[in-house]
Order: sequence, then structure tokens, then C-alpha cells
Amino acid sequence: MRMDLPWTEKYRPKSLKEVIGQKLIVDRLSSFVAKGNFPNMIFAGPPGIGKTTCAVALANELYKDNLEGAFRELNASDERGIDVIRGAVKEFAKTISVTHAPIKIIFLDEADALTADAQHALRRTMEMFAAETRFILSANYASKIIEPIQSRCVVFRFKPLVEAEMKQYITRIKDGENLEIDDKAANALIYVSDGDLRKLINVLQSAAIQSRKITDSSVYDIAARARPDEVVAMLRCAVSGDMTTARSELDKLMIMHGMSAEDILMQCYREVQNIGIDEHMKLGIIKEIGECNFRVVEGANERIQLEAMLASVALLKPAH
Repeated sequence: MRMDLPWTEKYRPKSLKEVIGQKLIVDRLSSFVAKGNFPNMIFAGPPGIGKTTCAVALANELYKDNLEGAFRELNASDERGIDVIRGAVKEFAKTISVTHAPIKIIFLDEADALTADAQHALRRTMEMFAAETRFILSANYASKIIEPIQSRCVVFRFKPLVEAEMKQYITRIKDGENLEIDDKAANALIYVSDGDLRKLINVLQSAAIQSRKITDSSVYDIAARARPDEVVAMLRCAVSGDMTTARSELDKLMIMHGMSAEDILMQCYREVQNIGIDEHMKLGIIKEIGECNFRVVEGANERIQLEAMLASVALLKPAH
């Protein structure tokens, strides 16, 4: 039985003109293609916003979809040490390109996961093979890449896609797969993805397996996320001192939705602005969320810490 491609690959743009969002970056990459030459680059930004897509689209346009021997993609988080630089990277960099393009590309994903020694080895490799190989480094945090490499690269900072751009992708998949997606479902997809387009597409594909008609309920269930109003209700009950109801709302999030403490805290942080209380109280709640998150990450009991946070919120007083 033939397996279809995951939608993240099926709907990945093949060329730069198909990329939605990142207009300034796409325009500069297109000018590189037109000139047939480009510098080493760092693509920096959070996951799921088009870094890999832009690198592959650039290579497709340069090499006319014939990437064999001209484009190599490696994930630095799989092999973080110096051996991956001395092995796979160096071997590919020194091979002679058999394509019509004189310049090869090495795309090193999650390059900020490389150790310091590996990054120094990479810097030397970049210098040795500067004439025939260009490097594109993808990183969630450009600051974790050593300065000698940053100074040898042009840094492109990718921004999270705005709501209108994410809806364009939803429409592209909706039309391609003949789905029914109303505005509420589209808004739910955007909310649960939190700016990560890859997550949005995976949730949408999972929902479409159950039904061609995508609803906001199915989106929240598959993503194991609560509706925003459920989180707001829990916080409002805590603010008003109604701990019994606040604990019941917490039960819904943890038991019915199967949410972890970190997921609940992240949604609480996102929804603080929607509670309708004074700014002093909002600051106090954010402080309590931060302290609770720290204790949970350090290994404290999730349920106890979440209830302690709600109790602390209940004890907060507005500014006079």
C-alpha cells in the first residue's frame, strides 16, 4: 500500500514565489538566484516559520530541482559533536559538484545545537571551501552561534507568520484536500499552533483523518489544548476567590484535555490580558505563573504547584 506524504512535505513550497510570508527575505533570496551567487547565511527564528522551506526553495531554483550532489541537508541536533563537521560536512564540501551550478550548498539545521568545538571546526571548514561551497545555518537562537561564524554570514531573522498568512496556508490545504473549514476552526488552528506553521499543518491533517469537516472542537481535542475561554474562566474564579470552581476548571484542563502543567501555564500566560482586571493584578498573576513554571520544570508535583498558583492568585489584591 502506497503511503501519502505528510502534509508538511506535500504542501511545502517548491519555489520561492510559493512561499507565504517572509517577503523581505524571499525577495533577497530571489535576487541571489538571479545573480547566481550568494554569501553564507544564518536563518534565525522559532521553529515552523519557513527556514528549511526557504533553503530548499532556494536550492530548487538554483539547481532546477536537480539537488543530487549539489545540496546536502544535515541536522546538527542529531550529531552535535565535532565528528559531524570533520565527517559528513567536510566530505561533502570538498567533493566536486557535477551539476551545472558551480556552488554547492550545505544546509545545517539546528546549528545552534552544535558544541563550541564543532562550531570552531565548522568555521575552518567554511574558510577552506569558500570558493565552491556555501553554508546555510538554521538556528532557533542566532546568539548561540559563535561570533566568528556570525561575522562570516549574512543573518536573516525570520518572523512568526501573521494571522492572514496562516489563513492563506489553511486555504491552500483546504482547497487541495477538499476540506470544510469554517472561521472558528481556522481561528482554533491558528491559536493552537502558536505561530508554528508545521504544528498547524500536523493538527489539521490529524483532524482531517477523522472528518472532512474540520471543527474548532476537533482541533482543540487533537492539539490537547483548552479553549481560551476555559483558561480565562479558571483564572477569573481564582481572582474572585472561588477556589472550588477554579479547582474544577483545573480538573477539566488536566483530566478531560490531558494537558501538562507547562501547557496550562503557557495558556494562562497568553490569556492574562483577557481576564478584565487591573494592570497591577495582571503583573501579579504573571509573576505567579513564572514562579510556578520554574518549580514544575525543577521537578515539583504538577498538581500541587498549579493549585498553589491559583491560591496565590486568589490572595492577590488590586492596587489602591
